[in-house]
Amino acid sequence: MAVAPLLELRGITKRFPGVLANDKVDFDLRSSEVHALLGENGAGKSTLMNILYGLYTPDEGQILLRGEPIELGSTKAAIEHGIGMVHQHFMLIPVMTVAENIVLATEPRRNGVLLDFDAARKRVQELSNRYGLLVDPDARVDRITVGQQQRVEILKALYRGAEILILDEPTAVLTPQEAKELFEILRSLKSQGKSIIFISHKLNEVLEIADRITTLRRGVVVDTIPASGATEESLARMMVGREVLLRVDKKPAHPGDPLLQVEDLVVFDDRGLEAVRGLSLSVRGGEILGLAGVDANGQTELIDAIAGLRAVRSGRVIVDGHDLTDAHAKDALDAGIGHIPEDRHRRGLVLPFTLAENLALHAYRKPPNSERGFLNLRAIFARARRLLKEFDVRGGTPSTPAAALSGGNQQKVVLAREIDGDPKVLIAAQPTRGLDVGAIEFVHRRLVEQRDAGRAILLVSLELEEILSLSDRILVIYEGRIVGEFPPTATEEELGFAMTGGGRDREAAA
Repeated sequence: MAVAPLLELRGITKRFPGVLANDKVDFDLRSSEVHALLGENGAGKSTLMNILYGLYTPDEGQILLRGEPIELGSTKAAIEHGIGMVHQHFMLIPVMTVAENIVLATEPRRNGVLLDFDAARKRVQELSNRYGLLVDPDARVDRITVGQQQRVEILKALYRGAEILILDEPTAVLTPQEAKELFEILRSLKSQGKSIIFISHKLNEVLEIADRITTLRRGVVVDTIPASGATEESLARMMVGREVLLRVDKKPAHPGDPLLQVEDLVVFDDRGLEAVRGLSLSVRGGEILGLAGVDANGQTELIDAIAGLRAVRSGRVIVDGHDLTDAHAKDALDAGIGHIPEDRHRRGLVLPFTLAENLALHAYRKPPNSERGFLNLRAIFARARRLLKEFDVRGGTPSTPAAALSGGNQQKVVLAREIDGDPKVLIAAQPTRGLDVGAIEFVHRRLVEQRDAGRAILLVSLELEEILSLSDRILVIYEGRIVGEFPPTATEEELGFAMTGGGRDREAAA
């Protein structure tokens, strides 16, 4: 006997200029179920969920809740119908407490006038205990872990009466232990009648937590299947439409001399606090050195210092024998440092610029892009066409603004520019963040090719599976220090323990 759905999306169609984002999409969610939504970058997942959360209005189709049509013209309407969303990038105010963030704009009042924070704290504590979302209501948000911040976001939705939770890439910034704790929370929510839409690129997690899986490809539903009969390989094939190599195929490394050396480096963060604390490491030509760590443990400041984007307080940065300690970004580029930044929108691309302009950013002064002080647009566009073809960038021409591409194709543009610059050292910071399995496979293959060509690769990633599969050596960073060195045969549990400070006594031999 068929189970009546709690929520139905019928024939949802959404068009943007030149793009059919959702094409007659049918999707349903049952009570007390975790339904995973998979798809490549640009497949239409975010558009569909933004429609469900009231951020977009569909051009065609309807939404039914408990069999009755509903209109979701705003997020307020979605919340009133019991729909909550936890975004990949949290929407919390750092200087406010947990309780203040949760009740913001819905604060309880005494006599309808005065704010009643005692009542707010009590309600937050009740929800926290009921659903196992343990967090101190009086703690400031900027002083709790990323995993705890995510619990605050879930509590925000539950406080507003959510019966349906949309979770967008919920484990993207979590440690393995935090991800396990999140899954326990989701199982608890499910057992208490909540329904969850789980969006993720991590196929192993989808198989672990989901009851059913729906896959989108180019805005169309490929299939909806029970999770019990699926495999990572079959899901990847459904997403991409071809066989995907889920494991990195690479030969043993043959490292040469060190091309990047960092010695006793001290770097401050934007608040003037010590973020990198006497850190040393070296990367040899022909190897990938993986740097694993929980977010905000000094990785960003370390990368910025190496790339000439942040001042060094003490210590040295040496590239191929040249001291770049006080170098600026242009000096670092000229010395042979390529940089795939962790935030492709803020640091990797100028979104309003065309793809040709973005690809020429590092080389517009050099021949043949420039002649006698004038830009050679013919050469710039010819190079752009070559790189777009070579790196399989889809959805645009050299004249297309970078903002018009999907995240995966934007990342390919950054990768193309940095690799075509023929770097000696390539810093790859979160190189596959938010990418689908097909784009991940492409990026991984290119990084291994650069290693095999003799480049020194510094891989900085929050994805332990990526660190373990790509790296020839692994260092763990905690509170701005290297706390351990591991072989690529280490387990995620071993790395996760060190990432939370458990490996601080382990001698690092970087």
